[in-house]
Amino acid sequence: MIMNSNKILFLIILVLSTIITMSSNNWLGMWMGLEINLMSFIPLISNSKSKKSSQAMMTYFLTQSIGSIMLLFSITLPIMFSYYEFMTDLIKILILISIMIKIGAAPFHLWLPEMMTNMNWIECMILMTWQKIAPLIIMSNIMSLNWFMYLSVIMSVTVGSIGGLNQTSLRKILAYSSINHMGWMMMFMTMNLSWYKYLIIYSLLIIMICLFLNMKNVYFMNQLNSSSPSLMEKLTCFILFLSMGGLPPFMGFLSKWMVIQSMMNSSMYIIMVMMMMFSLITLFYYVRMMTSFMLSYSTMNKFVNNNMSNKLMLFMLMFTNFMLPILMTMSFF
Repeated sequence: MIMNSNKILFLIILVLSTIITMSSNNWLGMWMGLEINLMSFIPLISNSKSKKSSQAMMTYFLTQSIGSIMLLFSITLPIMFSYYEFMTDLIKILILISIMIKIGAAPFHLWLPEMMTNMNWIECMILMTWQKIAPLIIMSNIMSLNWFMYLSVIMSVTVGSIGGLNQTSLRKILAYSSINHMGWMMMFMTMNLSWYKYLIIYSLLIIMICLFLNMKNVYFMNQLNSSSPSLMEKLTCFILFLSMGGLPPFMGFLSKWMVIQSMMNSSMYIIMVMMMMFSLITLFYYVRMMTSFMLSYSTMNKFVNNNMSNKLMLFMLMFTNFMLPILMTMSFF
Protein backbone atom coordinates (compact mmCIF):
# COMPACT_ATOMS: atom_id res chain seq x y z
CA MET A 1 0.00 0.00 0.00
CA ILE A 2 1.68 3.19 -1.20
CA MET A 3 0.89 5.98 1.26
CA ASN A 4 -0.03 9.45 -0.03
CA SER A 5 -2.00 12.33 1.40
CA ASN A 6 -5.36 10.85 0.34
CA LYS A 7 -4.67 7.47 1.90
CA ILE A 8 -3.42 9.07 5.10
CA LEU A 9 -6.74 10.94 5.30
CA PHE A 10 -8.75 7.73 4.81
CA LEU A 11 -6.55 5.98 7.40
CA ILE A 12 -7.41 8.68 9.94
CA ILE A 13 -11.12 8.30 9.10
CA LEU A 14 -10.73 4.52 9.51
CA VAL A 15 -9.41 4.98 13.04
CA LEU A 16 -12.07 7.56 13.93
CA SER A 17 -14.90 5.34 12.63
CA THR A 18 -13.84 2.52 14.96
CA ILE A 19 -13.74 4.96 17.86
CA ILE A 20 -17.29 6.11 16.93
CA THR A 21 -18.52 2.51 17.08
CA MET A 22 -16.77 1.85 20.40
CA SER A 23 -18.13 5.01 22.05
CA SER A 24 -21.73 4.80 20.74
CA ASN A 25 -24.49 4.05 23.24
CA ASN A 26 -27.13 3.07 20.66
CA TRP A 27 -27.37 0.63 17.77
CA LEU A 28 -27.78 3.30 15.11
CA GLY A 29 -24.54 5.01 16.13
CA MET A 30 -22.70 1.68 15.99
CA TRP A 31 -24.12 0.98 12.53
CA MET A 32 -23.09 4.43 11.34
CA GLY A 33 -19.53 3.85 12.59
CA LEU A 34 -19.38 0.55 10.71
CA GLU A 35 -20.54 2.24 7.51
CA ILE A 36 -17.88 4.95 7.78
CA ASN A 37 -15.34 2.22 8.45
CA LEU A 38 -16.43 0.36 5.32
CA MET A 39 -16.25 3.40 3.05
CA SER A 40 -12.84 4.47 4.41
CA PHE A 41 -11.19 1.04 4.03
CA ILE A 42 -12.12 0.60 0.36
CA PRO A 43 -9.94 3.53 -0.87
CA LEU A 44 -7.02 2.16 1.17
CA ILE A 45 -6.93 -1.06 -0.89
CA SER A 46 -7.52 0.63 -4.24
CA ASN A 47 -4.82 0.47 -6.88
CA SER A 48 -5.58 1.62 -10.41
CA LYS A 49 -2.74 -0.47 -11.83
CA SER A 50 -3.99 -3.77 -10.43
CA LYS A 51 -7.12 -5.73 -11.35
CA LYS A 52 -6.79 -7.78 -8.17
CA SER A 53 -7.34 -4.71 -6.01
CA SER A 54 -10.58 -3.99 -7.90
CA GLN A 55 -11.76 -7.52 -7.22
CA ALA A 56 -10.84 -7.18 -3.55
CA MET A 57 -12.69 -3.85 -3.30
CA MET A 58 -15.83 -5.32 -4.87
CA THR A 59 -15.72 -8.43 -2.66
CA TYR A 60 -15.29 -6.37 0.49
CA PHE A 61 -18.01 -3.88 -0.47
CA LEU A 62 -20.61 -6.55 -1.27
CA THR A 63 -20.02 -8.69 1.83
CA GLN A 64 -19.82 -5.77 4.24
CA SER A 65 -22.91 -4.19 2.66
CA ILE A 66 -24.88 -7.40 3.20
CA GLY A 67 -23.78 -7.43 6.84
CA SER A 68 -24.65 -3.75 7.29
CA ILE A 69 -28.10 -4.16 5.69
CA MET A 70 -28.84 -7.15 7.93
CA LEU A 71 -27.68 -5.22 11.01
CA LEU A 72 -29.83 -2.20 10.12
CA PHE A 73 -32.82 -4.48 9.49
CA SER A 74 -32.28 -6.20 12.84
CA ILE A 75 -32.14 -3.02 14.89
CA THR A 76 -35.36 -1.71 13.30
CA LEU A 77 -37.33 -4.91 13.94
CA PRO A 78 -38.07 -4.12 17.63
CA ILE A 79 -39.85 -0.95 16.51
CA MET A 80 -42.28 -2.96 14.36
CA PHE A 81 -42.64 -6.00 16.65
CA SER A 82 -42.28 -4.49 20.10
CA TYR A 83 -45.21 -6.51 21.49
CA TYR A 84 -43.92 -9.95 20.47
CA GLU A 85 -41.43 -11.41 22.93
CA PHE A 86 -40.61 -14.38 20.69
CA MET A 87 -38.98 -11.96 18.23
CA THR A 88 -36.21 -11.12 20.72
CA ASP A 89 -34.14 -14.25 20.06
CA LEU A 90 -34.62 -13.91 16.30
CA ILE A 91 -33.37 -10.31 16.39
CA LYS A 92 -30.28 -11.34 18.38
CA ILE A 93 -29.55 -14.15 15.92
CA LEU A 94 -29.82 -11.74 12.98
CA ILE A 95 -27.46 -9.26 14.66
CA LEU A 96 -24.95 -12.03 15.39
CA ILE A 97 -25.13 -13.26 11.79
CA SER A 98 -24.51 -9.75 10.46
CA ILE A 99 -21.45 -9.39 12.70
CA MET A 100 -20.14 -12.84 11.73
CA ILE A 101 -20.39 -11.84 8.07
CA LYS A 102 -18.33 -8.75 8.82
CA ILE A 103 -15.54 -10.53 10.72
CA GLY A 104 -15.48 -13.58 8.44
CA ALA A 105 -16.45 -16.18 11.04
CA ALA A 106 -17.75 -19.55 9.86
CA PRO A 107 -20.08 -20.38 8.16
CA PHE A 108 -19.88 -16.87 6.59
CA HIS A 109 -16.16 -17.05 5.88
CA LEU A 110 -15.83 -17.76 2.16
CA TRP A 111 -15.10 -14.15 1.19
CA LEU A 112 -12.10 -13.73 3.51
CA PRO A 113 -9.49 -16.10 1.95
CA GLU A 114 -10.37 -15.08 -1.60
CA MET A 115 -10.16 -11.40 -0.77
CA MET A 116 -6.83 -11.66 1.03
CA THR A 117 -5.18 -13.29 -1.99
CA ASN A 118 -5.82 -10.04 -3.90
CA MET A 119 -4.15 -7.73 -1.38
CA ASN A 120 -0.62 -7.00 -0.20
CA TRP A 121 0.62 -7.70 3.32
CA ILE A 122 -0.03 -4.26 4.81
CA GLU A 123 -3.65 -4.32 3.63
CA CYS A 124 -4.06 -7.88 4.94
CA MET A 125 -2.64 -6.74 8.27
CA ILE A 126 -5.24 -3.97 8.59
CA LEU A 127 -8.04 -6.34 7.56
CA MET A 128 -7.10 -9.00 10.12
CA THR A 129 -6.48 -6.63 13.04
CA TRP A 130 -8.10 -3.19 13.05
CA GLN A 131 -11.15 -4.17 11.00
CA LYS A 132 -12.09 -6.79 13.61
CA ILE A 133 -12.32 -4.37 16.52
CA ALA A 134 -15.62 -2.59 15.82
CA PRO A 135 -17.69 -5.72 14.93
CA LEU A 136 -16.35 -7.59 17.97
CA ILE A 137 -17.28 -4.66 20.22
CA ILE A 138 -20.86 -4.93 18.91
CA MET A 139 -20.85 -8.72 19.31
CA SER A 140 -19.76 -8.41 22.95
CA ASN A 141 -23.00 -6.53 23.68
CA ILE A 142 -25.14 -9.57 22.73
CA MET A 143 -23.92 -12.61 24.62
CA SER A 144 -27.15 -14.20 25.88
CA LEU A 145 -27.53 -16.67 22.97
CA ASN A 146 -24.76 -19.04 23.96
CA TRP A 147 -25.98 -22.00 21.89
CA PHE A 148 -25.71 -20.02 18.64
CA MET A 149 -22.26 -18.76 19.61
CA TYR A 150 -21.11 -22.29 20.44
CA LEU A 151 -22.30 -23.50 17.03
CA SER A 152 -20.35 -20.77 15.25
CA VAL A 153 -17.29 -21.39 17.47
CA ILE A 154 -17.18 -25.09 16.57
CA MET A 155 -17.66 -24.34 12.85
CA SER A 156 -15.00 -21.59 12.88
CA VAL A 157 -12.43 -23.76 14.63
CA THR A 158 -13.17 -26.68 12.28
CA VAL A 159 -13.12 -24.66 9.05
CA GLY A 160 -10.07 -22.66 10.10
CA SER A 161 -8.02 -25.77 10.85
CA ILE A 162 -9.04 -28.03 7.96
CA GLY A 163 -9.23 -25.26 5.34
CA GLY A 164 -5.54 -24.42 5.63
CA LEU A 165 -4.24 -27.95 5.06
CA ASN A 166 -4.12 -27.91 1.25
CA GLN A 167 -2.99 -24.32 0.83
CA THR A 168 0.34 -23.10 -0.53
CA SER A 169 -0.52 -19.39 -0.40
CA LEU A 170 0.64 -17.79 2.85
CA ARG A 171 -2.20 -15.26 2.68
CA LYS A 172 -4.80 -18.03 2.52
CA ILE A 173 -3.11 -19.88 5.36
CA LEU A 174 -3.26 -16.76 7.52
CA ALA A 175 -6.88 -16.19 6.46
CA TYR A 176 -7.93 -19.66 7.64
CA SER A 177 -5.85 -19.17 10.77
CA SER A 178 -7.77 -15.94 11.36
CA ILE A 179 -11.06 -17.86 11.09
CA ASN A 180 -9.74 -20.38 13.63
CA HIS A 181 -8.69 -17.61 16.03
CA MET A 182 -12.12 -15.97 15.65
CA GLY A 183 -13.61 -19.18 17.06
CA TRP A 184 -11.31 -19.03 20.09
CA MET A 185 -12.04 -15.33 20.55
CA MET A 186 -15.82 -15.79 20.43
CA MET A 187 -15.57 -18.63 22.96
CA PHE A 188 -13.55 -16.37 25.26
CA MET A 189 -16.17 -13.66 24.73
CA THR A 190 -19.01 -15.90 25.98
CA MET A 191 -17.24 -16.57 29.30
CA ASN A 192 -15.04 -13.58 30.12
CA LEU A 193 -15.39 -9.83 29.75
CA SER A 194 -11.66 -9.43 29.12
CA TRP A 195 -11.82 -10.97 25.64
CA TYR A 196 -9.93 -7.97 24.27
CA LYS A 197 -6.70 -9.47 25.72
CA TYR A 198 -6.95 -12.26 23.14
CA LEU A 199 -7.48 -9.69 20.38
CA ILE A 200 -4.41 -7.69 21.49
CA ILE A 201 -2.13 -10.75 21.48
CA TYR A 202 -3.53 -11.98 18.16
CA SER A 203 -3.12 -8.52 16.60
CA LEU A 204 0.50 -8.31 17.77
CA LEU A 205 1.22 -11.69 16.16
CA ILE A 206 -0.44 -10.76 12.87
CA ILE A 207 1.39 -7.42 12.73
CA MET A 208 4.76 -9.09 13.30
CA ILE A 209 4.14 -11.82 10.72
CA CYS A 210 2.87 -9.41 8.07
CA LEU A 211 5.78 -7.03 8.62
CA PHE A 212 8.27 -9.88 8.33
CA LEU A 213 6.70 -11.33 5.17
CA ASN A 214 6.35 -7.85 3.68
CA MET A 215 10.04 -7.24 4.36
CA LYS A 216 10.91 -10.47 2.53
CA ASN A 217 8.25 -9.88 -0.18
CA VAL A 218 7.05 -13.48 0.16
CA TYR A 219 3.51 -14.63 -0.70
CA PHE A 220 3.82 -18.41 -1.25
CA MET A 221 5.45 -21.28 0.60
CA ASN A 222 8.01 -22.08 -2.12
CA GLN A 223 9.17 -18.45 -2.05
CA LEU A 224 10.30 -18.86 1.55
CA ASN A 225 13.02 -21.32 0.55
CA SER A 226 14.06 -19.36 -2.53
CA SER A 227 14.40 -16.01 -0.72
CA SER A 228 17.97 -16.80 0.48
CA PRO A 229 17.16 -16.38 4.18
CA SER A 230 19.83 -15.99 6.81
CA LEU A 231 19.87 -18.07 9.98
CA MET A 232 18.36 -15.25 12.04
CA GLU A 233 15.55 -14.80 9.52
CA LYS A 234 14.86 -18.52 9.64
CA LEU A 235 14.66 -18.52 13.42
CA THR A 236 12.43 -15.45 13.43
CA CYS A 237 10.02 -16.93 10.87
CA PHE A 238 10.02 -20.26 12.72
CA ILE A 239 9.18 -18.62 16.06
CA LEU A 240 6.50 -16.37 14.52
CA PHE A 241 4.56 -19.18 12.87
CA LEU A 242 4.84 -21.54 15.83
CA SER A 243 3.59 -18.71 18.02
CA MET A 244 0.64 -18.23 15.66
CA GLY A 245 -0.09 -21.96 15.99
CA GLY A 246 -0.22 -21.65 19.78
CA LEU A 247 2.83 -23.67 20.77
CA PRO A 248 4.22 -22.98 24.25
CA PRO A 249 6.26 -21.11 25.43
CA PHE A 250 5.64 -18.55 22.67
CA MET A 251 3.28 -15.60 22.91
CA GLY A 252 0.46 -17.22 20.90
CA PHE A 253 0.01 -19.82 23.65
CA LEU A 254 -0.84 -17.15 26.24
CA SER A 255 -4.14 -16.29 24.57
CA LYS A 256 -5.19 -19.93 24.20
CA TRP A 257 -4.09 -20.58 27.77
CA MET A 258 -6.55 -17.91 28.99
CA VAL A 259 -9.39 -19.48 26.99
CA ILE A 260 -8.57 -23.01 28.19
CA GLN A 261 -8.45 -21.85 31.81
CA SER A 262 -11.82 -20.09 31.49
CA MET A 263 -13.38 -23.16 29.87
CA MET A 264 -12.05 -25.42 32.64
CA ASN A 265 -13.53 -23.09 35.27
CA SER A 266 -16.87 -23.32 33.41
CA SER A 267 -16.63 -27.16 33.13
CA MET A 268 -16.85 -27.06 29.31
CA TYR A 269 -14.54 -30.01 28.80
CA ILE A 270 -16.02 -31.49 25.60
CA ILE A 271 -15.86 -28.26 23.57
CA MET A 272 -12.42 -27.54 25.05
CA VAL A 273 -11.02 -30.88 23.87
CA MET A 274 -12.53 -30.35 20.40
CA MET A 275 -10.99 -26.90 20.10
CA MET A 276 -7.60 -28.15 21.29
CA MET A 277 -7.62 -31.01 18.76
CA PHE A 278 -8.44 -28.70 15.88
CA SER A 279 -5.80 -26.27 17.12
CA LEU A 280 -3.27 -29.10 16.77
CA ILE A 281 -4.23 -29.36 13.09
CA THR A 282 -3.37 -25.69 12.57
CA LEU A 283 -0.09 -26.27 14.37
CA PHE A 284 0.53 -29.26 12.08
CA TYR A 285 0.41 -27.27 8.85
CA TYR A 286 2.57 -24.55 10.38
CA VAL A 287 5.17 -27.14 11.40
CA ARG A 288 4.96 -28.81 7.97
CA MET A 289 5.54 -25.45 6.32
CA MET A 290 8.47 -24.59 8.61
CA THR A 291 10.18 -28.00 8.42
CA SER A 292 11.33 -27.68 4.81
CA PHE A 293 12.14 -24.03 5.42
CA MET A 294 14.40 -24.73 8.42
CA LEU A 295 16.11 -27.81 6.94
CA SER A 296 17.02 -26.14 3.66
CA TYR A 297 20.64 -25.11 3.17
CA SER A 298 21.18 -21.58 4.43
CA THR A 299 22.84 -19.34 1.84
CA MET A 300 23.32 -15.64 1.68
CA ASN A 301 24.01 -13.78 -1.53
CA LYS A 302 26.44 -10.90 -1.36
CA PHE A 303 24.00 -8.50 -2.94
CA VAL A 304 21.36 -9.10 -0.24
CA ASN A 305 20.84 -5.98 1.82
CA ASN A 306 21.55 -7.24 5.32
CA ASN A 307 21.78 -3.96 7.18
CA MET A 308 21.62 -3.34 10.90
CA SER A 309 17.99 -2.15 10.89
CA ASN A 310 16.81 -5.52 9.57
CA LYS A 311 18.79 -7.32 12.27
CA LEU A 312 17.30 -5.08 14.95
CA MET A 313 13.79 -5.72 13.65
CA LEU A 314 14.35 -9.50 13.64
CA PHE A 315 15.72 -9.37 17.17
CA MET A 316 12.68 -7.42 18.40
CA LEU A 317 10.30 -9.92 16.79
CA MET A 318 12.10 -12.84 18.44
CA PHE A 319 12.20 -11.08 21.82
CA THR A 320 8.48 -10.25 21.70
CA ASN A 321 7.49 -13.83 20.90
CA PHE A 322 9.88 -15.64 23.22
CA MET A 323 10.97 -13.50 26.17
CA LEU A 324 7.80 -11.44 26.70
CA PRO A 325 5.57 -14.48 27.53
CA ILE A 326 8.20 -15.71 30.01
CA LEU A 327 8.29 -12.33 31.74
CA MET A 328 4.48 -12.17 31.83
CA THR A 329 4.24 -15.72 33.23
CA MET A 330 6.78 -14.91 35.93
CA SER A 331 4.77 -11.84 36.91
CA PHE A 332 1.66 -14.02 37.43
CA PHE A 333 3.42 -16.02 40.11
